[in-house]
Amino acid sequence: MPSLLVVFHSASGGTTRLVEAAVEGARDPEIAEATGTLVDVRVLGAFDAGVDDVLAADGYLLGTPENFGYMSGALKDFFDRAYYPCLEHTRGRPYGLLVRAGGGGTAAVDAVVPLATGLEWRAVVEPIIAAGDLTDSHLAAARELGAALAGGMAAGLW
Repeated sequence: MPSLLVVFHSASGGTTRLVEAAVEGARDPEIAEATGTLVDVRVLGAFDAGVDDVLAADGYLLGTPENFGYMSGALKDFFDRAYYPCLEHTRGRPYGLLVRAGGGGTAAVDAVVPLATGLEWRAVVEPIIAAGDLTDSHLAAARELGAALAGGMAAGLW
C-alpha cells in the first residue's frame, strides 16, 4: 500500500481547510475502486513530522501559508530537520504543494520548490495557491490535487 505523508502548518486555519480538502480527495474511495489500491494518508503538523516519517512515505503533500513572502517557519523547520538525512533516500518521490496566501503566494512556492528539487522530489501536480479570501473553488482545487496525487500513486504512475 503506497503511503502519502501530508506535512503542513496553519496559524489562522486557512491552510488547515485546504489540507483537509486535499486529504478528503486523497482518501476518495473511488481511487481504490478504480485502481484496486488503497493509499495510506498520514497527516502531521510540520513540527511533528520527522525524518522517519519522510523515509517511510512514498509521496508527500506539503501545505503552508505564505508568511512574509516565504513558507511558514514551521515548514522551513521541517525541511531543516529532514533535508540532509533524507537526501539520498527519497529521490524521485512525488509531491504536491498547497499555499494559503493573503498576497500572491508565488514567493512561498518559490521558497519550497528549490528544497523539494534539491531532494529530487518530483512535482507531479501544479501547486495550488489559494490567494485572497478562501473560496469553494480553492477547496475544490485542493480536493482535486489530493485525488490526483493519491490516484497517481495508487495507479503506479509515480
